[in-house]
Amino acid sequence: MLKRLYDRTMALADHPHALWWLALVAFVESSVFPIPPDVLMIPMILARPSRAWLIALVALVASVLGGLLGYAIGAFAFDSIGQPILSSLGKADAMEAFNSKFNDFGFWAVLVAGITPFPYKVITIMSGWTGMPLLTFVATSILARALRFFVVAALLRAFGAPIRDFIERRLGLMFTLFVALLIGGFVIVKYL
Repeated sequence: MLKRLYDRTMALADHPHALWWLALVAFVESSVFPIPPDVLMIPMILARPSRAWLIALVALVASVLGGLLGYAIGAFAFDSIGQPILSSLGKADAMEAFNSKFNDFGFWAVLVAGITPFPYKVITIMSGWTGMPLLTFVATSILARALRFFVVAALLRAFGAPIRDFIERRLGLMFTLFVALLIGGFVIVKYL
């Protein structure tokens, strides 16, 4: 079923209203949808590299707005909507432990989820559920999603189709390593 959903999402990249479809996918991916907007972004940018920045901007704005929906689900409808979504992703057991420490590291949680393969929707819902300050959530979401979408756009614009395999298979790992090194650097500076 997920493969069919992936294939349908990919087909939207050729649609005349692809930017609107990208906005919709980026919006719903931030709160409930399992397919990331990169699936649409990559073929759209490869087809029209001159529009790379516009495509990344649409994904950014829609993703942050969708993140606000995820935040609202966590804040106002966690028991009826947020809990089932997180349970379906296998994250139900860790919620209590996560809640107690989440806001201490909220900036980093949103940043990491926003740029790595970790499901961003989990963090958007958890941010609302734990009562993370909305300004912190929005600012960090903008930073993280801008990094993710504009790096993809820049790589595709600069290198074209040959970089596609790297992005689809390894960019998430690269972002994860970058965040680990960044956090490690802060820890080293703090304790030296």
